[in-house]
Amino acid sequence: MNKFKVNKTIDEINARIRAGEAVVVTAEEMVGIVRENGAEEAARQVDVVTTGTFSPMCSSGAILNFGQTLPTIKASKVWLNNVPAYAGLAAVDIFLGGAEPAEDDPLNKVFPGEFRYGGGHVLEDLLAGKKVLLKAIAYGTNCYPNIMLEKEITLDDLPDALMVNPRNCYQNYNCAINLSEKTIYTYMGTLRPRGRNANYCSAGELSPLMNDPLYKTIGLGTKIFLGGGTGYVTWQGTQHNPGAKRLENGTPCRPAGTLMVQGDLKQMSARWIKGVSIQGYGTTIAVGVGVPIPILNEEMARFTGVSDADIITQVVDYSYDYSHGVTRNYGEVSYAQLKSGQIEVNGEQVKTAPLSSVVRAREIAEILKEWIQSGDFTLEKPVRLLPDS
Repeated sequence: MNKFKVNKTIDEINARIRAGEAVVVTAEEMVGIVRENGAEEAARQVDVVTTGTFSPMCSSGAILNFGQTLPTIKASKVWLNNVPAYAGLAAVDIFLGGAEPAEDDPLNKVFPGEFRYGGGHVLEDLLAGKKVLLKAIAYGTNCYPNIMLEKEITLDDLPDALMVNPRNCYQNYNCAINLSEKTIYTYMGTLRPRGRNANYCSAGELSPLMNDPLYKTIGLGTKIFLGGGTGYVTWQGTQHNPGAKRLENGTPCRPAGTLMVQGDLKQMSARWIKGVSIQGYGTTIAVGVGVPIPILNEEMARFTGVSDADIITQVVDYSYDYSHGVTRNYGEVSYAQLKSGQIEVNGEQVKTAPLSSVVRAREIAEILKEWIQSGDFTLEKPVRLLPDS
């Protein structure tokens, strides 16, 4: 016997999308709908909730095929604007990591390093229509005799360009502070001494996996907004940790689930794929992702009705505990508190700042909403590969 009073299928929701009858709201809008009407009535009213996130996502990059030369080449080392790419795939297939710095970057030799240019910047430049210098060297074989290539290319010159991101959309993340006596530089940004600032990185109530915390509708084949184009969830992401401590509403209190995603880079936009320089840490890439959540029943309505006040994360010291694997926190705070600009840690008021853009996350959710309402974007039935425990 089905335990829900409201029961919809993805096929039924897609039929409503194609007919222009689907009710689509953003995750922010759904908070008020559930609060005012309750989960059951919200499930009757709403068909799809759209989510969004835009933030640094280091485990991202692209598989690029740069096309064969005459005579042919089997590249062994490749650089794009002097950023190394991995050439151990096939003759002219390479993988460019978003967090790869330029080869001549001084790194942290002059501390803190600036890390002005890396793989994420190369991808942004390609998407912006700029020319990029491709250099390749090879050792030469009978079937691939060419040993050197150097030319300027654009994204249009590449036969294939596929964004493949092993770990995106972290389901919650730490709030980082620094309790040491000196400033430190981390992937969570610059942290001032004695806990004088705190940085966090999540869109909170807009974040995709906060709206489907137990992975009921997100899995292999889920169609998504990726970098301004259409992409897909292709597996659970690396470091996927569904067993993290959770609240009664299903949301985790610390880093938990992740998604592996991919899509056609040529469909994407430089607005939603951005190179990022983090002082004293390195280069990375900011990626825009939006996931539609089908409201199949009142449980999904309740999940998508979660607000910033209903989601918490842990405060972690990055001066020692994080780097030394010490599982200790200095309290738990809600995203409503974090977004207010101030939290309390050890009895002191601490200013907060996000690495994730709520403004851009909101825009992604609105764009995805428009795509669905126009009938241009329907939902896919996923294979549920993400365990909930």
